[in-house]
Amino acid sequence: MSAAAIQADPPASTSGAGAVNPWVIALLVALASFMEVLDTTIANVALPYIAGGMGVSEDEASWVVTTYLVANAIILTASSYLARMLGRKTFFLISLGLFTLSSLLSGLAPNLNALLLFRIMQGVGGGGMVPVAQSILADLFPPAKRGQAFALFGVAVVVAPVVGPTLGGWLSDNVSWQWCFLINVPVGLIAMALIALLLHETPKAQARQGDERFDVVGFILITTFLGALEVVMDRGLEDDWFGSPFIVTFAVISGLAFVLMIPWGLTRRNPIIDLRMVATRQFGACFLVMLATGAILLATTQFLPQLVQQDFGYTATWADLVLSPGGVVTMVMMFVVGRVAAKVQPKYLIIAGAVIIALSMYDMTNVYGDLGFWFMARSRMLLGVGLPLVFVPIMAASYDGIPPSMTDQASALINAARNTGGSIGVSIVSNVLTHREQFHQSRLVEQVVPSSAQYQNTLQQITSYFAAHGSSLAQAHDQAIQWIGEQVQAQASFLAYMDAFWVLMLISLSAVPLALALRKVKLGGPVHMGH
Repeated sequence: MSAAAIQADPPASTSGAGAVNPWVIALLVALASFMEVLDTTIANVALPYIAGGMGVSEDEASWVVTTYLVANAIILTASSYLARMLGRKTFFLISLGLFTLSSLLSGLAPNLNALLLFRIMQGVGGGGMVPVAQSILADLFPPAKRGQAFALFGVAVVVAPVVGPTLGGWLSDNVSWQWCFLINVPVGLIAMALIALLLHETPKAQARQGDERFDVVGFILITTFLGALEVVMDRGLEDDWFGSPFIVTFAVISGLAFVLMIPWGLTRRNPIIDLRMVATRQFGACFLVMLATGAILLATTQFLPQLVQQDFGYTATWADLVLSPGGVVTMVMMFVVGRVAAKVQPKYLIIAGAVIIALSMYDMTNVYGDLGFWFMARSRMLLGVGLPLVFVPIMAASYDGIPPSMTDQASALINAARNTGGSIGVSIVSNVLTHREQFHQSRLVEQVVPSSAQYQNTLQQITSYFAAHGSSLAQAHDQAIQWIGEQVQAQASFLAYMDAFWVLMLISLSAVPLALALRKVKLGGPVHMGH
């Protein structure tokens, strides 16, 4: 961006804001992005209701989540080309329109096959919106104010996965699972009308230019790689990983597509995804940090409610309330970091954020049965401080040195990193929990020796307890044995969660050396906030 464009406030020539306050447009595109990211987690809680309502197994119903994620990953890669060819405003409105229509159809779906088709359409519409929203913001604001704009976008992307399960659970419990999708319709229609009125179109790419032909082969390769990887990550544990021919097939397809994608992408003049950009020190480091951030954001959002429901007996509503204080802290911190980002180098903010996230995960490695609500909520609040410190500067740093013509592609890649990282994080934690719980249970059972004096003493005490509460001696004896078995299971579960939080702590610390690799960026001089 030229020096003149940086000094402008904001650069009306490229932004498409015209005479309209750019913050109004920023709010609208952030709202649309919020809906899209919300839909990655809102359906998770509704799966038992969908399975019951449509007379299918929960395993079949879980494809409702997988199909959406796969469609999302696939369209991301084509979004930069389509935004250039159609113009950002047109493409954004088409994506938002498709997302809104398919949300309506998903809510009215008569059977599972129809619902899966509409979820694919919804994933395609949603996947196109988020990177273009990010590009609109990158061009709407000069570098000095980008931090605040990305903070608003960050609220949408980081808070939505937290709100999703709470909202999905409440709607499924109190209204019907269909409303998890129908809720998007009024919001989508209002957002479409306002964006159509307020946002100015960006110039379209000239189709006659030889280098603007669509890279069909590159698109097929990268979508095959991402789509198949998404299926492997999402279905691996349920289908017994490489014991399943289905998973092996998709893993091989993904691997082959990845191997072929690299030479193809590096030898094209205008590839669908510019792999040279990922290979640069600045953008490559940002890409990897966003991968780790996506992993932590989605894994903690999914598994903390699961922990408190499974091992602490919380209801679904209380489990979601554990996340709420952290969500509030995240929202506040987004705007604080948005202001600080104009004055502090991104690398230092990212290091601070990564260390705070690591401390939050370390705190959770002390999990045991007597912990109360506020221990979990406090740990989540600490995470809420750390995430924005990584998220906002990584967005700003990833655009540093990227020419305006490449912002769409940079957005697509950063969002692909967040989505793929989320799937990888959930997959890693699922595997750690499953395998480590089995390991700990087998170790603990070795300690429970019926011939030992300690075991006999415990059995006698618990039998006496149940007998004192009205059970016959034979019943009390059986209840005591059952109780000892439950304690072993609970301890194995806690130990597995401790291992999972250790792994997440290491993932967050991996961002520190990556942040050190980032170069200093031009912070944009004095910043006049709030207009």
